[in-house]
Amino acid sequence: MAADTLFHRITDYAHRADPYPLYAELREEGVVRQEDGSYLVGTYHEIEALLHDPRISSDRRKRTVPDEATIGEEGLSPAFIGLDDPEHHRLRSLAMRSFGPPHTPDRIAGMHDDITRIVKDLIGDFAGKERIDVVDDYAYPLPVTVICRLLGVPLEDEPRFRGWSDAVVAGLDPSPGEDPTERSRAAAEARKTMGLYLGELADKRRSHPSDDMLSAFADDSSDGRLTQLEIMTTSVLLLIAGHETTVNLITNGMLTLLRHPDQLARLRSEPALMPRAVEELLRYEPPVQMLPQRTPLADIEVAGVTIPKGAPLILMLASGNRDPRRFHDPDRFDPTRDDNQHLGFGSGIHSCFGAPLARLEAQIALNELIQHLDAPRLVEDPPPYRRSPVLRGPRHLLVEQGRADARGGR
Repeated sequence: MAADTLFHRITDYAHRADPYPLYAELREEGVVRQEDGSYLVGTYHEIEALLHDPRISSDRRKRTVPDEATIGEEGLSPAFIGLDDPEHHRLRSLAMRSFGPPHTPDRIAGMHDDITRIVKDLIGDFAGKERIDVVDDYAYPLPVTVICRLLGVPLEDEPRFRGWSDAVVAGLDPSPGEDPTERSRAAAEARKTMGLYLGELADKRRSHPSDDMLSAFADDSSDGRLTQLEIMTTSVLLLIAGHETTVNLITNGMLTLLRHPDQLARLRSEPALMPRAVEELLRYEPPVQMLPQRTPLADIEVAGVTIPKGAPLILMLASGNRDPRRFHDPDRFDPTRDDNQHLGFGSGIHSCFGAPLARLEAQIALNELIQHLDAPRLVEDPPPYRRSPVLRGPRHLLVEQGRADARGGR
């Protein structure tokens, strides 16, 4: 089939359950120009180099042809994920003050017990159920509860921002051949509405602060602190990114373990292996499959192909993670894999801001779930997937369960 329609096939929902043969085709082609003028890169070493190349922009406004994804964004400035240095570094550094080292080095590690309690409460709700949906009953409510507590969002307001988040994620869908205008406008409106909501919460924290990130943003009196508009855009980013990717990581992880019962049994008996298993899951079934928003600031050569300044550049992270020139036997799931420098959280200056939290949540969630379930069985394989080819994961994951304590406990 024609290489210039490869992205059509990758983003076609018919291939959502298993895009990996198409990624292998992409790696054979190297760098592939698509019929719309975009370029796909799917090999590990080239992707990694581009993620560290200062000539590659994350700002869609730098494209020669205006990007439809920027439609309707006039009311809310871009979040730092869509900006370049030095502005990206300024905003990311200010956000990090209340999230991690060096200003708050213990915030994530200090959440271990709280996350464990949330997980155990969710698992407690499985009592008497023969069938659970790993997504709706577990993988979604856990990171939502965690990010709400971290930011200081009342959990009872979660149903409001779930709809907003769904609209924003739908706006990321780069499927060619479809008119993105309406999706982009809906995403921009949802982002704006969520930003106003979070801005109002931050205002309330100024007079009634608590130990959360919105309070830290609002009460920061240092030079160069976030403006009100920057608090809004940064909080929207953290709220969406703080749960969307983690839902997929946990769900893809459980699906992979159910498909590899020998490895599930090993992790159940050797829970100390779980951190390495999560790293392998980030390589094998990454929650973010691609970065569709990169743009060269100058003509660049990649694997013998010249990519012109301003052209859309799409980095296929999930393809790079299966590159046999980087990983031995890459299509095999191996939770003890060594030298696992995957691209699951990206790389370079835009590496995932929340990676430490996502890792912790996934390690606890998967360990507790496999310890609890006895002889779990997939109801449907492949399960139904979400529409997005960027944030790829099952929409539902139905599992028939037994209970660990039915055999006398573990």
